[in-house]
Amino acid sequence: MAPRLLVYTRTADYRHDSIPAGIAAVRTLGGFEVDASEDPTALESPLDRYAAIVFLSTSGEVLTPTGRERLASYVESGGGFVGIHAAACTEYDWPYYAELLGARFDRHPEYQPGKALIEDHEHPATRHLPAVWDFTDEWYDFRTNPRGTVRVLARADESSYDGGGMGADHPLVWCREQAAGRVFYTALGHAAEAYEDPDFRAHLLGGISWAARLDGRGPDPGQRSRKTL
Repeated sequence: MAPRLLVYTRTADYRHDSIPAGIAAVRTLGGFEVDASEDPTALESPLDRYAAIVFLSTSGEVLTPTGRERLASYVESGGGFVGIHAAACTEYDWPYYAELLGARFDRHPEYQPGKALIEDHEHPATRHLPAVWDFTDEWYDFRTNPRGTVRVLARADESSYDGGGMGADHPLVWCREQAAGRVFYTALGHAAEAYEDPDFRAHLLGGISWAARLDGRGPDPGQRSRKTL
């Protein structure tokens, strides 16, 4: 039986037009069975049937008290959690969520091309990428720098775009462990076009597979990007 994911897309604040494209991408990434929902009751039932819970550009307060308890229990007992883009703009009133994700969104400059610097080529979310990854996104700033509490996989090169506010050390993609669970977060994924990009799709597959402990479902480490290394 294929691993099952819950892709949660509820928004109580800004809503990204790219959410349908994101859901469609996850459905076709790695042979997963995908339940996509915006209903908060989806997280009020036992979550053990899922290999990972994916918050795809959620925003605002999107969980009920029971949903918060279920999600925390799921991760603490070994479940996988994946946050994509505006997942960092979510559950500001729940301190545990900030700990879980690693950092909270602060601001972003306008959507524009820039460069991500890959720090860790050993992780399945980044091992296929060039050392300097050209991408177009919103280049999120965070309220705090998560380095030291997370394993940073990529950081933003603020010299490559206008309006960055964190300086030379600007984590953009990271992973961490929460008790027995695994957490992966990528700040990228603002526009629908991202979910058609082969490198970004492989990035998501690697991150989801790692969080879900699904060895062998990440990108082939022998396949490097065609872009200049």
